[in-house]
Amino acid sequence: MLAVLSGGGTAGHINPALALAEELTARGWEVRFAGTPEGVEARLVPAAGVPFTAFEASGFDRAHLLSLPRGVAKIAASTAKARKWFREIEPDVVVGFGGYVSIPVARAAEKAGIPVVLHEQNSVAGMANRYLAKKAEAVCLTYEHARAGLPEGASVRLTGNPVRRQVVEADRASGRALFGLGEDDFMLLVFGGSLGARHINQAVVAMKDDLLARPHLHVVHITGPKELDAVREALALTPDEERRWHVMGYQDRMGETMAAADAIVSRAGATSLAEISALAIPAVLVPFPYATEDHQTTNARSYVEAGCAFMVPDAELETESFAQAVSLLIDDEAVREAQRDAARAQKTTEAAAMLADVVEAAAQPVARAVQ
Repeated sequence: MLAVLSGGGTAGHINPALALAEELTARGWEVRFAGTPEGVEARLVPAAGVPFTAFEASGFDRAHLLSLPRGVAKIAASTAKARKWFREIEPDVVVGFGGYVSIPVARAAEKAGIPVVLHEQNSVAGMANRYLAKKAEAVCLTYEHARAGLPEGASVRLTGNPVRRQVVEADRASGRALFGLGEDDFMLLVFGGSLGARHINQAVVAMKDDLLARPHLHVVHITGPKELDAVREALALTPDEERRWHVMGYQDRMGETMAAADAIVSRAGATSLAEISALAIPAVLVPFPYATEDHQTTNARSYVEAGCAFMVPDAELETESFAQAVSLLIDDEAVREAQRDAARAQKTTEAAAMLADVVEAAAQPVARAVQ
């Protein structure tokens, strides 16, 4: 059996696709990936050992009307290219994870009679998934809230957001060894996503004296590459303080780093939240307020309401609300244990298998007409 996965634009589309690729490969499937030549997928997918084929696709800017016909022309050309490709490889199913590139790939599948499954990572469905949902065999959601943005008649399944095995199976002891942590040390992990989060950095820096007053506390602070120098300057750590406040611009061993954490401060992007949930890490979530339709706040809300984390609006980072939430998470083991139990109840570690089940069901012998 052969599955073609497609998505692009952000790692939030690609990581769950790679998690599904791992699950399908373990079940004996062959997997290929269709993405854009310039997107992060062009780097991440081959690095994961999944064969990659590039297709041009782009959206349009309403402020620049000429971008619309150019975008449409790219999608039309890529649809034709995908149909030709499908005649060569004969996939059994196509799975779209969002991003403009999934449109021509899914449209080509529809025209060839190949079943299409969609996966939506966020609480607000993206444009590509909304467009493709009506004809899809199934639309798999992370959050029930995303159903509201789909067309009537869409076949919806709630599967959660798949997380890659390198995160789910990450070793806590190896992660703690990275930072020289002992069993009695407490690790607070701070990060704002791949590009960092200036406002979170500033708020955590402001808590420096309070945090370091706890003798067994270590802060692992991933600032984002562009923020590293500014954070180092603002912290002005002494050599003794540097042993407990680990500052870095980027961390390529995030699975182990997260597994080592006792608590976390993070944005609420789909991938970050899924990984926090899969590892059951007590958290203070600070949704990025300028995400499309404020979807990070919606992402976080149901998770927080289930008792898995605290949420502090970005606008309150400079108030006592943020400092109190972080301090409570550090100082109260009962609060952390309650959050861990609630996170485990979300069963995020099962999301890849649940999505793979839907994909396999959709791909059962279907009369295809690959033309």
